[in-house]
Amino acid sequence: MVCMAVSRKGRELQRYSKGRRLVVGCIPYRNKTGSNNNELEVLLVSSQKSTKMMFPKGGWELDESIEQAASRESLEEAGVLGKVETQLGEWSFLSKRYGTLYEGYMFPLFVTEQLEFWPEQHARQRTWVSLIYHSVIIGPSCSVCVKLDYHDLTEHPR
Repeated sequence: MVCMAVSRKGRELQRYSKGRRLVVGCIPYRNKTGSNNNELEVLLVSSQKSTKMMFPKGGWELDESIEQAASRESLEEAGVLGKVETQLGEWSFLSKRYGTLYEGYMFPLFVTEQLEFWPEQHARQRTWVSLIYHSVIIGPSCSVCVKLDYHDLTEHPR
């Protein structure tokens, strides 16, 4: 399937709470291809500003539900569609660019379709990574999820 949508730009529709921008992200996952024992993979996308790999995330806008925002970010940044599941957690982080605190919400997204073309395909790389670090991804602090990069997942076996 081909996606004809374009990424949303600007901050006019961004949601804020107590002066903090609200951000929503997803951890896209699927059953590992060719796996008979239900092994999982998660999808990471490259940052536009560095070489780090991360989960799709972005601003929650006024004209959408939190689940719609999570789904939209996964489509725009990673080119995947799927089912947004129950919220995993919340986290606060300091924007390096603006020096302000943001509030974030993370959701798992069970991927049902990976698109060949998507809005940010020329700005990002995507890669599926085996989920062999269950305690890291599903741990109590969702901030760990957001800060993982591909190097962390491949160079530090547990």
